[in-house]
Amino acid sequence: MNNNIGQADLKLLKELYPTKYPKLIKKLEKNYPIQYLIGYVDFYNLKLIVNKHTLIPRFETELLIEKALDYLANKNYKNILDIGTGSGAIAIAIKKNLDITVDACDISSKALKVASKNASNNNVNINFYKLNILKDIPNKKYDCLISNPPYVKENEIVSPETKYEPKIALYAKEEGLEFYKHIINISKNILNKNGSLIFEIGSTQGKKIKDMILKTYPNSQVLILKDYNNLDRFIFATI
Repeated sequence: MNNNIGQADLKLLKELYPTKYPKLIKKLEKNYPIQYLIGYVDFYNLKLIVNKHTLIPRFETELLIEKALDYLANKNYKNILDIGTGSGAIAIAIKKNLDITVDACDISSKALKVASKNASNNNVNINFYKLNILKDIPNKKYDCLISNPPYVKENEIVSPETKYEPKIALYAKEEGLEFYKHIINISKNILNKNGSLIFEIGSTQGKKIKDMILKTYPNSQVLILKDYNNLDRFIFATI
């Protein structure tokens, strides 16, 4: 069983499903995510539905929200696009804490259904739409693009419980850089002047992604920021 599962979570699971609890424990022993069994996660003071169609938001992404809100507070931006929204965690947290128009896209209709429900449950208005960001381009311009895209290398070893999460939300080609390359490229068509790119990244990808941004936008200001473990985890670029 995942050693990160707390007694409070187990107690809640037993309260929710007293008759099914023994069977659920067996699933946990196979590293099935307890968040999927409980049906929701607490994320940045929000309660968000999660299921097998959505990635489970991590603590690092809460830190991304914290840093993004500080960063965006100093900008006079009107709108933002969350690319690959999944459960809607990033989009909803930003909308809940900032007076800005928020759009969010994802390739998965099932994930978008979850995200829409989460937005409704948390009383925020977000425009969700289906889009394959690797093939299609959003039909409007934005002041900021934010994304926690798939960035795990295809042959990379990950923690056991992630095998139950949607592969489409985890793995990326080109050594995990596929989505960053594409988003940076299409940003030339959808990012407004003086706009920004905000990414959550893999801990070894910072320099490569920074170089991609500087190649496309030579005069941009690019910051690589650390996570709780002092690993490179976020990129903030003002174009």
